[in-house]
Amino acid sequence: MTRKTKIVATIGPASDSRAVLEELMIAGLDVVRLNLSHGDISDHLTTLARVRETAEAVGRPVAVLVDLPGPKIRAGSFGDDDVMIESTSKIRLVPGEGLSDASTISVAYPTLLDDLRPGSTVQLGDGAVSMTVTGVTDEAALAVVETGGRTSGQPGVHLSSTVVRLATPTPEDLVLAETMAAAGVEFIAVSFVCAAADVERVADVVGSRALLVSKIETQAALDDLDAIIAVSDALMVARGDLGIDCPIEEVPHLQKQIIRDCIAAGKPVITATQMLESMITAPSPTRAEVSDVANAVFDGTDAVMLSGETAIGRNPVAVIRTMARVAARAESEASYQQWANKLGKMQREFRHDVDAGDQITMALSRAASEAAIDADVAAILCCTRSGRTARAMARFRPVARMVGLSPDPKVVRTMALTWGIEPIKVDTYSSTDEMVWFAVETAMGHGVADHGDTVIVLAGAPTVLQETRAGLGHKDVATDVLRLVCVD
Repeated sequence: MTRKTKIVATIGPASDSRAVLEELMIAGLDVVRLNLSHGDISDHLTTLARVRETAEAVGRPVAVLVDLPGPKIRAGSFGDDDVMIESTSKIRLVPGEGLSDASTISVAYPTLLDDLRPGSTVQLGDGAVSMTVTGVTDEAALAVVETGGRTSGQPGVHLSSTVVRLATPTPEDLVLAETMAAAGVEFIAVSFVCAAADVERVADVVGSRALLVSKIETQAALDDLDAIIAVSDALMVARGDLGIDCPIEEVPHLQKQIIRDCIAAGKPVITATQMLESMITAPSPTRAEVSDVANAVFDGTDAVMLSGETAIGRNPVAVIRTMARVAARAESEASYQQWANKLGKMQREFRHDVDAGDQITMALSRAASEAAIDADVAAILCCTRSGRTARAMARFRPVARMVGLSPDPKVVRTMALTWGIEPIKVDTYSSTDEMVWFAVETAMGHGVADHGDTVIVLAGAPTVLQETRAGLGHKDVATDVLRLVCVD
């Protein structure tokens, strides 16, 4: 494996067949995303089963991430035809579920008139139509259109997260989370997170059955970012809604900040939205899109995500191949060593916030990072029952290949999201010496190491493991084994 940045792709009508799934996996797909905002739950369960069968046939550990719908405010239907809303035109916004037209828009949000005030911004869809409220009466909010455009169907209506009263997660989200956790998915993404407590409510339902991905798409989430990172297993930079809730010029800087904070905390981070958007219909991406993907790689993101490009696009396989090429080329120029040098200082600044076991893991993974350079190792082998050792090592973005070895098939699949980790299933070990021996033997068998190479083996000494949600039912003891082995 030469590419270390992982690829998440949304599966939809263009890609849910067995034949296309197989091509996507061969082309480089690492994590399948199922968007529960669209389709029936039974259809998603069918797709999940098909993904498992296809991954088994291809021989790749592919993880599955399901995306909860979250609270969504929608406009009343505009009918079957597109409606043009002109710039500078005046609009009435009324609460309810009636029909909408170019002058009056119904909004399915009962407290609309209480929450809007002069100066509030209201946007339709992904911000294609934007308007500013000029006044509020007992019957309607009056607005002037700042940016006009075409709309159709029942587009989403975006209000600022600082005033909206919809709670995350919704009751429907919790039912879906329970269903998909029981079905065995690896990751559940929580939409429109505003505070750490939102994630904890989903965790109470999911327990140890799946890892939770917090989607950062509101200003409220940014205000509670440290706490959200602490209770999440991974994060997603959901740039679509983030670019609506925050000034759009802030999005690139927020992306860098979120990625930086996640890497420091050892939490995988996904960069999402419109990465190769033009390839929904075009055979090749724009130059700006290619630069966007490359810059996400330079930022250090664990994964880049595709949405409509693979769900409804004309050639999903070509999209994956393009993403893989762009990411691999960007990695050859990325300054990962510079990041690793900074990480040690950052760790010392927040180490008072972690327990003793995590401090040991942090210290040993840092030592492994430095030893990998000094000894010019061929690979770093991370033996883990929860994936935590592999995630801790990946923070340093080492040049050497990294292999995540686990006896738990589900943990093996979760490592498909973590930067640079090549996940491999192994047998259960009963002693440290046995663990090291089989780790090296497995690496040689997979072509990761050869005779004469030096490798690093990282692990927590085998012991009785306590149950914890964040480890899918497992918790590695502190990573307290570091061995440099000359392969003979």
